[in-house]
Amino acid sequence: MENRRSVFTLLCALLCGGALAQSIGIVSSTAVPLPSAPDAAHELRLAVYLFEGTRWEPGQALAALALAAPVLAQCAIAVSAELHVLRAPRRFRYLFTPDSRELLRELAPPKPALFLVEDTRNRPAFDAEAVGRGNSRTRPEMVNTVWVTFGTPDLPLVLAHELSHVLADSGEHSSEPGNLMREETAPENTRLTETQCNVIRTRGAIGGLITPRMVKP
Repeated sequence: MENRRSVFTLLCALLCGGALAQSIGIVSSTAVPLPSAPDAAHELRLAVYLFEGTRWEPGQALAALALAAPVLAQCAIAVSAELHVLRAPRRFRYLFTPDSRELLRELAPPKPALFLVEDTRNRPAFDAEAVGRGNSRTRPEMVNTVWVTFGTPDLPLVLAHELSHVLADSGEHSSEPGNLMREETAPENTRLTETQCNVIRTRGAIGGLITPRMVKP
């Protein structure tokens, strides 16, 4: 009797694990055409994910990334990206730390990664959240990821703002007028200082999130 229970438990674990693996999958992947940055010395290769069954459309992500890339180019960083459409159970389409950790364990995406989610179930609730090395101690799977909910205003600037947090591994904000890293994003807040850029480049390189760009002779 005990042997039968052990066999049943083993089969259940295998089948349940297999069901989870089959329930999360990439439906399509597309290289994102982004504005060139000929003077950039570094490259940020970004993995972008959106989910089937949400209000996000690929065109929204492509348009926002195209406008976010020139903002980061201020720091001599060129952005390249690949957009992946995910099929996953409904609970993974929301930012919720326990479920999002499980998603990342199963998906094992390249980093940095951007997830465009339906909404957040975390409390307090934020339109967007960046998880760097400094704030991932209790959620290590989520390190070097950015999560943005549908309907977030000023989306291109939010993407650039949150990616800057991850690259700099800092949650610090600026009080300088017109600065991208002001606590509230706004259309007029687009600039990064040379000091900010130095931090973004240095820490981004140390963390392996940006790489030196090959310069053609």
